Amino acid sequence: MATTSGGRMPLLDHLRELRKRIVRSSIIILLASVIGWVYYNPIIVALAKPVCDLSLAQSTNATHCGSLYINGVLGPLNLQIKVAFLAGLIISAPLWLYQLWSFIAPGLHRKEKRNSILFIIAATPFFAVGATLGFIILPIAIRVLFGFTPNSLSNLIRFDDYLDFVLRIILLFGIAFELPIFLVSFNLIGFLSGRAILKPWRLWVFGITLFTAAFTPTADPLTMAMLAVPLCTLYFIAGGIALLVDKRRAKRLENAEA
Repeated sequence: MATTSGGRMPLLDHLRELRKRIVRSSIIILLASVIGWVYYNPIIVALAKPVCDLSLAQSTNATHCGSLYINGVLGPLNLQIKVAFLAGLIISAPLWLYQLWSFIAPGLHRKEKRNSILFIIAATPFFAVGATLGFIILPIAIRVLFGFTPNSLSNLIRFDDYLDFVLRIILLFGIAFELPIFLVSFNLIGFLSGRAILKPWRLWVFGITLFTAAFTPTADPLTMAMLAVPLCTLYFIAGGIALLVDKRRAKRLENAEA
């Protein structure tokens, strides 16, 4: 990898490195999507459960399942491709998150790279917890939204639209739960201090609330609170950890000077 005399990578090399990481991430997601393609039926049974019991409908050879439907000649194929891609995106999350971090890591010192391993270790479980929480609140969100349907009217839902809704919920929660990992990782590499993280806490709380209100697919306060409250809690925990790291770093520096 070419660098300048100051140890910095030229812009063109940055773009090449970014392209390499994007290509690798795309290949990883495509390979993981094969798993989603193979286990297509169990996945759609689990995803459709908040709306209808697809497993029961299949076992009884029912012609329909709740209010879900597929239309068009390519509808079934498009649905299977979407389900496979969704599964691949979630399954391969640890690997493409690692590619994201690897794009940033070359600009760090050796010690900072060693500390940044925390990001790789912690990113996976935090993403999994966020995605799981999103899947748990999915039935609540659907019940709330279905509650706005006027009486005597049926609400028919295309499975493609329903899948987009599920994807937004799961990925939103999964990616949002990476916030504390980024904050602590930036603190470990010396980019952010604990004081810099916690001092504008009012702006952070307002920003988190605004983020959940803008990007949560449902407009009900319960769903937004189930994302905003854990995010605010994780933010303050990350700030507290950063303060402890700063305290240890300052003490180590004093001992070195002494």
